[in-house]
Amino acid sequence: MKLTWPTKKLREICIENVKSPFKVEDASNSGEYPFFTSGEKVLTHDKYLVDGENIFLATGGYATVKYYNGKVSYSTDTWSLKVKDVLTKFVYYQILVRLKYIDEVLFRGSGLRHLQKQEFLDLEIPLPPLPIQQKIVKILDTIQEAIDIHDKIIEKTKELKKSLMAEFFKYGGPSFRKGRKLKKTEIGEIPEDWEVVRLGEVVLKFIGGGTPSTNVKEYWDGEIPWTTSSIIEEEKVCILKNGQKYISKLGLENSSTQIVPAFNLLIGTRVGVGKVAINEIDIAINQDLTGIIYNKEKINLFYFAYLLTSPRCQVFFNSYKRGATIKGIPRSDLETMLIPLPPLPEQQEIAEILQTIDQKIDLERRKKELYEELFKTMLNKIMSQEIDINLLDY
Repeated sequence: MKLTWPTKKLREICIENVKSPFKVEDASNSGEYPFFTSGEKVLTHDKYLVDGENIFLATGGYATVKYYNGKVSYSTDTWSLKVKDVLTKFVYYQILVRLKYIDEVLFRGSGLRHLQKQEFLDLEIPLPPLPIQQKIVKILDTIQEAIDIHDKIIEKTKELKKSLMAEFFKYGGPSFRKGRKLKKTEIGEIPEDWEVVRLGEVVLKFIGGGTPSTNVKEYWDGEIPWTTSSIIEEEKVCILKNGQKYISKLGLENSSTQIVPAFNLLIGTRVGVGKVAINEIDIAINQDLTGIIYNKEKINLFYFAYLLTSPRCQVFFNSYKRGATIKGIPRSDLETMLIPLPPLPEQQEIAEILQTIDQKIDLERRKKELYEELFKTMLNKIMSQEIDINLLDY
């Protein structure tokens, strides 16, 4: 049986905290106190404005809400509220479940949208007895803690990967290091049995891309996978199993786009410079990307891909970007980039270790996504009273 909880308007239980004198640019990022802004990112400040449990809402742009318990500061575009007679965290979750409505209905304006504060304070929220509030908060907090744990594991594993990449591209694979000496080269110290080569020396062919005319419908919805750099993630080797869109044979014939054969490399050279993907299918590409047909006798595909995502190569890409409006890297510069080239067995070992780490990151991401979906489901069903909280043994 669904119980009806009594309701109150937010203005009856919320008190406005002091308006902030600090702009976003005032954040020192070296202070000890969290500094909330209208965006998702949390900066730091050397002064705090409020202490204890408080709620923070963006007043411009789009709706965001944050909860914090402790000394904290916030910007002029952030509205801070203190809650009385009710669990602050429970009110935070009540606001969170209404965030889509707040963004779509209560943010208005001809230019930059702003939160209509009085209408927000008129929102009514259900208030169950305190023990029920505490139980709801405990359930949702437990799921959120699981999300945070997986998020920290992902970040720590990324740090490990970055550290190992720097180590591998200087000292080589772990099982190849015994008795090894380093030599100085134009790209820094590397193992003495490694070579330094130009990227063009391990490439059989570079393939350019293009875009069929968007005004000709017959060029689209065909059977040929086609992609831009926008679906390739940064700072990782992406594996493309399908296209962003599909073009027709007519579209392929009437544009400069070309097909990159499966199991080669795609690299961002115009938009998304430095993004790297391995295509598991034959795929056509737009002008943001360059296809690389690699020489299997000289370089391992995954080693090549990880090398291109390494800090050393990414610095090169950023240094050689050119252009008045869209800054890209010319293919002539890409071809001349110097890279370290170990023997193929060592390339394979390095690639396999980095692949294992990436698999760990992907596994943790999937776990985090499952908990995020669980949190969203529980938040909505509990607050709408679709779940009888009394029946949950928690």
